[in-house]
Amino acid sequence: MADVPSPLADFIVSEIRRARGASGMTQEAFGRAAGFSASHVSAVESGNRALTIDFIRGADRAFSNDGLFGRLVAKLGAPSWFLPWLDAERGARQLRLFEPLLIPGLLQTENYARVVMRLNDLMSATEVDQQVSARMSRHKILTGDSPPQVVAVLDESALRRSGDEYAGIIAEQVAHLITVAELPHVHVHVIPAGAGLHIGLSGPFALARAGDGSWVGHLENQLGGIVVDTEDELHTLQTRWENVRNEALPRRQSNELMKEVHSDHGPH
Repeated sequence: MADVPSPLADFIVSEIRRARGASGMTQEAFGRAAGFSASHVSAVESGNRALTIDFIRGADRAFSNDGLFGRLVAKLGAPSWFLPWLDAERGARQLRLFEPLLIPGLLQTENYARVVMRLNDLMSATEVDQQVSARMSRHKILTGDSPPQVVAVLDESALRRSGDEYAGIIAEQVAHLITVAELPHVHVHVIPAGAGLHIGLSGPFALARAGDGSWVGHLENQLGGIVVDTEDELHTLQTRWENVRNEALPRRQSNELMKEVHSDHGPH
């Protein structure tokens, strides 16, 4: 299952440790109740093993606390519907990302991500900070020892969508895309404005290929998102991926277009 991002993980681990001590449970007793070995519990509490959603659910069972720790993660960290995709993303050998309106989250700058998060006026400033931090922590997979191959397709309109208030942030974001696209394992392709109508305008989606060759898809909408893993649904997304990829410019031409867009934004 998905790892919980820091610093939220550190906080949750400390609270679990405190609750275990207050209840008088040893690591072995807690592990039996939670479904983990004492050595696993010790490794999580010492920070030598990642805190996972499975471990949090086990802790909630052990303490019979009506899912308290799970609710904390959902409230303070990534939403629960997104966690299965985070799991797939972290373990992926290949990622396919399509966004018709925005820059894909994995390629966003902190300033751009913050602006996007603030569009949801139901989120508090603290929640925005937490969500931005969680999104930025995802970027580690791009620069790790064994990064996945990432192919992203986005619409030219996403590069040009700005106003005077956000011009500098968009320019920074496009510059970041140009830099990231220079990584050998990252390919950014742009669908030019002249492409007209295409199937991708129906909405964003992503695909992740695991080490065993299996694929998982993700669809996001106004209320949340869903993970797709059935053969028919994956076939549909794979077909749509081929369609939007065919609408996009080749890698070199996409890079040239991004540089042109960055120049159009002017110096900032």
